[in-house]
Amino acid sequence: AKSRAPGIDPFAVGIERGSPFYNSVVIAHKGGQVSDLADVRGKPFAFGDHASTSSHLVPRAMLLQRASLDGARDYRPVHVGTHDAVARTVQSGQAPAGALSKPILDTLYQRNAVDRERIVEIALSDPIPNYPMVMQGNLVPALKDTIRAAFLDLRDEQVLRSFRVQGFAATDDKAYDVLRETARILQLDLSQMRG
Repeated sequence: AKSRAPGIDPFAVGIERGSPFYNSVVIAHKGGQVSDLADVRGKPFAFGDHASTSSHLVPRAMLLQRASLDGARDYRPVHVGTHDAVARTVQSGQAPAGALSKPILDTLYQRNAVDRERIVEIALSDPIPNYPMVMQGNLVPALKDTIRAAFLDLRDEQVLRSFRVQGFAATDDKAYDVLRETARILQLDLSQMRG
């Protein structure tokens, strides 16, 4: 967001499932043709939505950086739309591997929406920060401190539910360097992206 609005400053990040971070996980059909990232070569790979961080951009960068696999030449990207669809596509063997958010996969397991006996986790991304709360960088320092404290000290469960978080932790722009590095690896111009 800072590439499109350089005057904003991230100051708080939502805590979900006990953490201000989450991971992307690469999964494979258990007993199938893929047991590590290098095995993806020449095969279909299930991604979620094109704009998804954890079911497209981060795993695409993982494949490129960790296994030197480029989707334009080394495997066949298949966008199935949602994280749930990625898990079902891999579980069924329609694609031998795919990627999605690890917390979403864990929820799918808990709800018995996918069978953990038919899926194997083969790679985990570095931590990805949750979505930040941001403010205009040109606000007076006292106001910035008051806004920051209001979020970090928030304990009202009803208000927190409206944000879909358990609480807030302090953050800054540097925490999002992992996403800028992902864009650099994928040669994406963040200033041209919609969203």
